[in-house]
Amino acid sequence: MTTLKVGIASYEQMKARTMSIARGEGKPSRGEPKVWFTSMDSFARVLSDRNRALLDLIASAEPRSLAELAALSGRATSNLSRTLRTMERYGLVRLDKGAGGKLVPKVPYTEITLDVPIGAPGALA
Repeated sequence: MTTLKVGIASYEQMKARTMSIARGEGKPSRGEPKVWFTSMDSFARVLSDRNRALLDLIASAEPRSLAELAALSGRATSNLSRTLRTMERYGLVRLDKGAGGKLVPKVPYTEITLDVPIGAPGALA
């Protein structure tokens, strides 16, 4: 089982963390999230029930193109393309080049875990 750990942090927190790592002042710890969302709302939009069902369909059916995935899912290819590009930016899917230059969606994880702070990102103490 391959697990992707996801976290929630404000843009400012993510920027400060990235800059600290770039300056050599810190490094990612072994157990910390690999993917960050700026809010629970953004996490919920990208990993909605419908989109998680799409990930499951990709993992189980292993479609060889977006057109094949569109036929399997009943979703329009243009809609799938936008959704998958967003998921790709977060590392939730890979869009590999297949035969004839067709994009082949792949799901590199079998599980996603969410590391959630009690307070809202960037909230005042």
